Amino acid sequence: MKKKKDDDELMTVPEILDKLGGVSVRTLYRWREIGKFPRGLRLPNDEIRLHRSEFEAWLETLREAA
Repeated sequence: MKKKKDDDELMTVPEILDKLGGVSVRTLYRWREIGKFPRGLRLPNDEIRLHRSEFEAWLETLREAA
């Protein structure tokens, strides 16, 4: 079942790291720098947010590649 656009919450970096289980903040930011992780949104306070659907799509590409 596809989620409605309104339900596509923004994830924080700690939420993303929790889902990835064991990946460091530095690794996540490095992946962003080299294009191996979605860019997401940079807020005015310099924090990063990523739509849950974008994160899940990225995870799916990793599963397919494995």
